Amino acid sequence: MFQPRKILVPTDFSEDSDLAFRMALSIAGKFRARIFLLHVISNQNLADYCLDQSIVDRFLNESVVFSHEKLQDVINRNKQIGDIRVIPDVRKGQPYEEILKEASERKIDLIVIATHGKTGLQKYFIGSVTEKVMKEAKCPVLLLPSQEK
Repeated sequence: MFQPRKILVPTDFSEDSDLAFRMALSIAGKFRARIFLLHVISNQNLADYCLDQSIVDRFLNESVVFSHEKLQDVINRNKQIGDIRVIPDVRKGQPYEEILKEASERKIDLIVIATHGKTGLQKYFIGSVTEKVMKEAKCPVLLLPSQEK
């Protein structure tokens, strides 16, 4: 029987990502697993604005601090679900690449991810980040469909 001990939950702070986190908490409770809650800050669009590098660096650093606070909020909102160890992390880069790196570095057993984030044609396609993670992950991936109607 599959018994995950390390579960990765990527989040973009959307409602669908919150649902994926709650599902991971439920699974973690059954198997006494740890959850790694990850947010990736994409910096690819900042170069398009021809901003000074010091401004880009300051923005990214402030984004990391803000993202850590938001991750803690997500964890605190779900404390009632159980006494499960949740390790928050923020990375900068291409989201799907950073998700796969995190999974590899932490030797993740299961990735729980929403099929749609904040972008894309949500009613018709799996999100591009989710699709790439699903295709390239070295561990099982649990896809949770969008709750948007």
